[in-house]
Amino acid sequence: MLRAYGSTDKGPLRPTNEDCFGIDEPLGLCVLADGMGGHNAGEVAARMAVDAVTDYVRLAKLEGAARDDDMSWPFGFEPSLSRAGNILRTAVLVAHLQILDAAMSVDRYSGMGTTIVATLLSEGRLSVAHVGDSRLYLFGARLRQLTRDDSWMVRVLAADSCADRLLVQNHPMRNALTNVVGVGACIEVHVIEEEFSGGPRIVLTTDGVHGVLDEGRVEQLLAEGDIQAASRNLVAAALARGSRDNCTAVVAEYHSCRESAKCHWTEACTGRDPHAIFPRFC
Repeated sequence: MLRAYGSTDKGPLRPTNEDCFGIDEPLGLCVLADGMGGHNAGEVAARMAVDAVTDYVRLAKLEGAARDDDMSWPFGFEPSLSRAGNILRTAVLVAHLQILDAAMSVDRYSGMGTTIVATLLSEGRLSVAHVGDSRLYLFGARLRQLTRDDSWMVRVLAADSCADRLLVQNHPMRNALTNVVGVGACIEVHVIEEEFSGGPRIVLTTDGVHGVLDEGRVEQLLAEGDIQAASRNLVAAALARGSRDNCTAVVAEYHSCRESAKCHWTEACTGRDPHAIFPRFC
């Protein structure tokens, strides 16, 4: 079963924490979002995204809401993806519409949006859905990034192999997002799937973490201690490295065993505690 732990910190400059994460171990689900928008609207967008994805996945997985008919898949069923992949894709699109509706209905939420990365373990397969520049890595012998940032820099370098990489990396638009949940009529939800039977650690980070830590340093931190220590150390190292943003890291492991899973839901959002995690047992 999945075991996961998340840590978050608002950082030294931001008045609020607009990062948010959710973990549902029995479902095999981890979600992380990095919100944006004035008047604390980014915090609202991130929370809405995490809640919407979690609620949809829980409904689809536990109550069998996602059946193979048109009414069950409001955005269509992608045959190249597994059922779990389609559930994640649909969940992110549902979150997009909910945030877009709130942004259009409430003046103080105008322009809010969020990145998102979500992973679902189901039937020996890892499904990952993402929008924006929050990342998912796998760490076994080496660190491997599964997601690709939706940023101006990545788009330019992908479109032009002859582009001056140094110039692009130092361009003022380098981190501008090209794909955001809750912004614009349409978004592209990237879904990646691969067989997964345990072993590598699953790592989700916001740009406050991976924006200041190179892959070598991330590998070093993930190799030290359990998932709780790794999550906390990633955030602490990013702050020590001078991150000026909200910093969040979720680290998970999957163990195939016959132990009965407790019903365990953990979530953290906003800057309550530097390593905020609040379990509810049912």
